[in-house]
Amino acid sequence: MASTMFASFPGTAASYTTSHLNKDSAPLLVEEDNYTFEQLVHDLRSYLGSSRGIDGENVDHKVLIAFMSKYASNPKDWSRFARNDVSKNYTRNLVEDINGRANLLVLVWNPQKGSPIHDHADAHCIMKILGGELNEVIYDTPDPERGHDAPLTVKQETTYKTDEVAYICDQIGLHRVMNPQKDQVAVSLHCKLAHSPLKPMVV
Repeated sequence: MASTMFASFPGTAASYTTSHLNKDSAPLLVEEDNYTFEQLVHDLRSYLGSSRGIDGENVDHKVLIAFMSKYASNPKDWSRFARNDVSKNYTRNLVEDINGRANLLVLVWNPQKGSPIHDHADAHCIMKILGGELNEVIYDTPDPERGHDAPLTVKQETTYKTDEVAYICDQIGLHRVMNPQKDQVAVSLHCKLAHSPLKPMVV
C-alpha cells in the first residue's frame, strides 16, 4: 500500500463546539493550554475502564465530548498516526484499542473525497477535526414503510474546522463525511464506542 506521512498544518483554532447537543445539556468546556494528546488518551481510557462501552453504567457521551474538545490539535502529537493512501478516499489508523468496546482512530481524508452514506451499527462516534476541514451531511433515518428506493431527506449539513467536534449515533440519523478542499488533506480523530465488543481492526 502506498503510504505517506501527513505534513504539518498551519496554526490551529481554539473554537470548541458540541454539535447535535442541546445547549442546556452541553458540558462547560474549558480550554487548557497544556492538555496533551497523551492526556486525552489517558482520560478516555481511565473514564471507560477495562470493559465499558456506550451502554456502561454512568458512561455519558458528553463527558467524552468534553475530553475531545479540551485537546487543542498539534500535528506533532498525532502525525505519526496520520498515514495516508492516495488511492483511497480515506484511511483509518488505529491509535488506541481502549477496551475492546471503544477505540480511538486517526482518519486521513484525501481532497474532495469522503465516506459513503452510512449508519453506525448501534455504535456512537465522536469526531474531532485535527487539521483541515470536513463537511458532514446528516440524513433522516429512512422510514421502512417508504421502501428502500425512497430518497433520503437531508436533516443537517455542517462544515467543521480544526478543533471542532461532532457527535453521531443512529438515533440522530445516517451521515456522510467528506473533505471539501481541492488540494489539502484533512485529518480527524474518532472515538468510537459500541454496545458490544468491536471487531479487531487490521491496520
